[in-house]
Order: sequence, then structure tokens, then C-alpha cells
Amino acid sequence: MPLFMDVHETMPEGATAADVAGAHAEDVKIQGQYGVEYKSYWVDENAGKIFCLVEAPDAETAARVHREAHGLVADKIFEVTEGH
Repeated sequence: MPLFMDVHETMPEGATAADVAGAHAEDVKIQGQYGVEYKSYWVDENAGKIFCLVEAPDAETAARVHREAHGLVADKIFEVTEGH
């Protein structure tokens, strides 16, 4: 299944890493309905950016999970290949 890295360029005003953890938990609750697996995420509070690694059939389906789970859709989604 394709692997994607999504980038949220700007965290919502006042959001913290704990808030991002809550949003990720909401993704996990519904991801199975769409054949998606949000694998991990990273937060850079200083830069106000969030990065999510997700396996999904396509970028739109990955975005749909974010949209339905909490409404915070990524600004960019890149298809990536995992290195070792």
C-alpha cells in the first residue's frame, strides 16, 4: 500500500503537542473504515508544524480521514518510500 507523509504547515492557534496527540487518536478511531493506517506523527511546536506518516490507498483517502476525524487537513501530502 502506498505510504504518504503529510505536512500541516501551521498548527491551529494555541494548539500543543498534547492536542495533536488527541487529533491522532481521533484518526486512529476511524481509519479502519477507509483502509488507512496513520502510523506515526511528529510535532515541531517551535515552527508550528505537524508531520504525519500514513499508509493509504491514495492521498485523498488519507486526507478524508483527517477531515472526518477532526477537520485538520494537511497542507501538503507527499508519496514517500521508506528507507532503511
